[in-house]
Amino acid sequence: MPKVTNDEILAKLKEKYPDAVVDVPELIDFTVAVKSEALFDVGVFLRDECGLDYIADLTAVDRPERFEVVYHLYSIIDETTAPFVLKVYLEDKENPVLASVTPLWQGANFQECEVYDLMGIHFEGHPDLKRILLWEGFPGHPLRKDFEDRTFSFKELEPTRPTDPDKV
Repeated sequence: MPKVTNDEILAKLKEKYPDAVVDVPELIDFTVAVKSEALFDVGVFLRDECGLDYIADLTAVDRPERFEVVYHLYSIIDETTAPFVLKVYLEDKENPVLASVTPLWQGANFQECEVYDLMGIHFEGHPDLKRILLWEGFPGHPLRKDFEDRTFSFKELEPTRPTDPDKV
C-alpha cells in the first residue's frame, strides 16, 4: 500500500463520509474530530482503506462542556506514516456512550476499560467492559473534573468492596 498523507486521508474521509467530520483543530499532531455516530464506520475506513492498522493510544479528556475521546492511529505497514489523531466529542456528560473500536483494533480493549473506569464513558459493543483499576461499586470516576477529590474512609468504602476477592 503506498504512503498516504494525513491531508489525503482527510480528503478521502470527507468524500466518503461528508457529514462525519465536525472539526479539524490545529494541534501539534494532525487531528480530525468526527461525529460519535460515525466513529465505527470511520474507523473501518481508516483501518481498511487508509492503512491505519495500529492504535497506539486511546484516552479521554474532560472539558467543561464535553468529553473528548482521543485515538492515536498509525500504520504498521508504512512505519513512516505520521500519527493520525481521531477525536470524538461527547456532549452528554451525564450518560456518555460511544461505540467500541475493540473489534477494529484489539489494542483498544484494555484502554477502553481504563477510560470507562476512570471517566465513566460507556463503550457499546465492548467484549468485556469492566473496571480494571478500581472495583465495581467504587463511587464515581476519579479523572472527571466533578469528582470529589478527597480521601474516603475505610468505613465509607467497605460497603462498595466485593466480598469475594476473585470478583475484583
